[in-house]
Amino acid sequence: MRFHIITAAFLWAAFVESRKIRGISSSYKRFYRERKSFLCIDGSKMIPFEQVNDDYCDCADGSDEPGTSACPRGRFYCTNLGFRPHYIPSSRVNDGICDCCDASDEYNSHARCQNTCWNLGQKERAYVEGQMKTLDEGLRLKQQLIEDGVLLWREKQAQLRELQRAAEDLQIKLEEHRKRKHEADRLKEQTLKALKVGDRGFRHQNSTVSHLFQLLDSNKDGSISLDELKAKVVLVHDETRVLSEDEALTLLGGGHQMDLSKFQNTLWDVLIRGDGYKIKDAHSAPGGLMSEDTHLKAADRGYGDEGRRQTER
Repeated sequence: MRFHIITAAFLWAAFVESRKIRGISSSYKRFYRERKSFLCIDGSKMIPFEQVNDDYCDCADGSDEPGTSACPRGRFYCTNLGFRPHYIPSSRVNDGICDCCDASDEYNSHARCQNTCWNLGQKERAYVEGQMKTLDEGLRLKQQLIEDGVLLWREKQAQLRELQRAAEDLQIKLEEHRKRKHEADRLKEQTLKALKVGDRGFRHQNSTVSHLFQLLDSNKDGSISLDELKAKVVLVHDETRVLSEDEALTLLGGGHQMDLSKFQNTLWDVLIRGDGYKIKDAHSAPGGLMSEDTHLKAADRGYGDEGRRQTER
């Protein structure tokens, strides 16, 4: 008999304990330790501890009825082991509808709720794992893109440096070409000036050659004959001696007469040098060709070097 009394007391104590702590999260259990009295969590009222979860609302905040639907502002904590724990309004406790996946909200109703927390937890963990894999893949792709971007940036930097070097080389070459063009323009200008001067000198020389040829061509038939040469040309160091026929033939290039073209290429040079032959009494003709042309004077005087210098000028 005594054994049965002890057993019954133990079962009643266990029932009371489970009744009192139902609907409480682990963070709130410190407020529900069994004492002689219970202080409402909002501090508004002190009640006997036996009135906690007695299905009658004593506290204004509903904190004395966490495991029943007595308080309109109360909350019931679903532990949901294996899934996400959460709160539901206390009005849903024992309403015949399973709100907690562990069925803890329907502990005293006709509803036969199944504990589905493990299955829900598995699905959520699979979803989270999938999200994590997607995130990891995204992070991996992001890292790969960053690395590719760094490589591309370095490649573009190298190309930029190469282009800058090429631009500097082209700038140097451009400056060199500008200098060469400037030098070429300068030389061109000098050449054109020299050609103008040379053209004037060439025309003057041709005029001088023609004048000298006309001086020797006494009969103005367009050629210098053997007799005309012997009459007009003498030795520089012996003006009184008449040229022999052989000497005259040698000056005429072996022929008996000489036209202007042949004169310009042969006898003209001999007379201009003035080192062996000269024109006889060419300076004695007043107002004649000899007084107008320095080349004729050189031919008369025999100063070959002076004649050549004036020809070059």
